[in-house]
Amino acid sequence: MFPEIPFPDLSIIDPVNNGVDWIVAHWGSFFRELSNGMRDHLLNPINRGLQWTPPYLFIVVVGLLAWHATRKWGMALGIMLGLFLIGSFGLWNKMLLTTTLMLVSTLVSVLIGIPSGILMARSDRFRNFMLPVLDVMQTMPSFVYLIPVIMLFSLGQVPAVFATVIYALPPLIRLTDLGIRQVDGEVLEAARSFGTTNRQLLWKVQLPLARPSIMAGINQTIMMALAMVVLASMIGARGLGQDVLAGINTLDIGVGLQGGIAIVILAIVIDRITQGYGTPRRAKHKLNQPTATATKARASEDSPQQEVKA
Repeated sequence: MFPEIPFPDLSIIDPVNNGVDWIVAHWGSFFRELSNGMRDHLLNPINRGLQWTPPYLFIVVVGLLAWHATRKWGMALGIMLGLFLIGSFGLWNKMLLTTTLMLVSTLVSVLIGIPSGILMARSDRFRNFMLPVLDVMQTMPSFVYLIPVIMLFSLGQVPAVFATVIYALPPLIRLTDLGIRQVDGEVLEAARSFGTTNRQLLWKVQLPLARPSIMAGINQTIMMALAMVVLASMIGARGLGQDVLAGINTLDIGVGLQGGIAIVILAIVIDRITQGYGTPRRAKHKLNQPTATATKARASEDSPQQEVKA
């Protein structure tokens, strides 16, 4: 019915496959050493440290951390109850494995994302180069970049870390760039008038003022890293995603739902703590400001009465 459109015969399959084969052939040993180093010196030590920590001590420490971040005892008790529920589900060790994967992925993302965001804020040329790259990283289906990651690093937690970093890195870079660019220009001019160097301006003015935005980026990175938990379990990374994947494969709703609830609880715990550390001073200032204003108003109302009495 419709005429055939004479499209040119184009394909990127062979060039991409040849490129990946060349990387594996010439750099395979490097990637294997990198994988072994990350597993032996980063992932395994963190996991052993978490496994060594008594569960109830871990729950109390996280509860105290939540109170320090939010200054709300109700929030801290709720977080402790959530962690206790994960342990009651029999998912404590898997939760620690997922926490290890998330911590390492977040650490790598922070080491790459914050410097990249700073460079984007300082260089429009670098920003114009990075924006399409970040768009591709965010919109590319995760299964696509799992293939080369598995070819380079085999199966296990290390390829899961790199796949998670690719997926979760863009929000941190974007929000770091946004936070630094939104620093008030008058503040920057005042700082420069006092003779601050570019390094002092960055560390003592821009980064402190951009902290809420940077912490929001870290929060989003952690949430996206947790969203990769189930996908990471498909390439050999153990953790809470195993139960969700097992529930999908066996159509066992109870197993999948229980693992999903544990992931949600862990996400809420991390989200509340990171948000608390992102905006504690500003929130306190907003809460205390009306009280101070009301105190001044009462003082101004009382002063005329005292003069009349006198």
